[in-house]
Amino acid sequence: MSITIGAHVDQTDPIAEARARDTTLVQFFLGDPQGYKGPEVRYAGGAAGLRADAEAAGIDLYVHAPYIVNVATTNNRIRIPSRKLLQQHVDAAAEIGAKGLIVHGGHVNKDDDPSVGFDNWRKAVAATDLKLPLLIENTAGGDNAMTRYLERIAGVWSAIEGTDGADLVGFCLDTCHAHAGGNPLETIVEDVLKITGRIDLVHCNDSRDEFDSGADRHANFGAGKIDPDLLAAVVRDAGAPVVCETPGGANEHSADFAWLRERL
Repeated sequence: MSITIGAHVDQTDPIAEARARDTTLVQFFLGDPQGYKGPEVRYAGGAAGLRADAEAAGIDLYVHAPYIVNVATTNNRIRIPSRKLLQQHVDAAAEIGAKGLIVHGGHVNKDDDPSVGFDNWRKAVAATDLKLPLLIENTAGGDNAMTRYLERIAGVWSAIEGTDGADLVGFCLDTCHAHAGGNPLETIVEDVLKITGRIDLVHCNDSRDEFDSGADRHANFGAGKIDPDLLAAVVRDAGAPVVCETPGGANEHSADFAWLRERL
């Protein structure tokens, strides 16, 4: 089976980054992953140029929303700017012709009922003008996280079901996050598909930490704590495009691609 394997790269020239890795798929940030400033296209040709050049080169672009986006929280000072930032990134990602925008599930505060977070997700989907698939990603840590545990993912999904725009909400499965979050990789694909009906993208990463550690620290393939056969099985079973968010640059990523292909 032919699964496209790409990597998370620097945003200045994603096309050059794709070529350096001999791939047709790259993911990157638009702007500061830790800031509320809003998206910024650093490609020399601007948004329109990036879209045209990527199309001409046959390269699929994915955008990762800033880490600070948390549309689930009950804290207005975070939730409201998060929604605004999410819409800005949806607009910018659509402008460059991205195939999807990846966003973390976020979390609620310690004493909050998780169902409030599920409903805030519903409100965010309803309030956002989705112009491309919004791929919610499972996360590694935190007891109050919306997408660390399967039952929480199910809560988000049942809350947004039937909401205007819900058909454009997909899932991004991160192997390091699943492992560190305490979800067995042996069944994770089947478990997620039962809940969401879809896996649109796989973030294939090894983990520096043990199962259920709650730590989000990626490792290159074979250098972490995840069984190599399990990593390959998740990719095979999910059957979705793959982004490696492993450490290093083009050489390390190319080695990771080769490692994974060999096991597929």
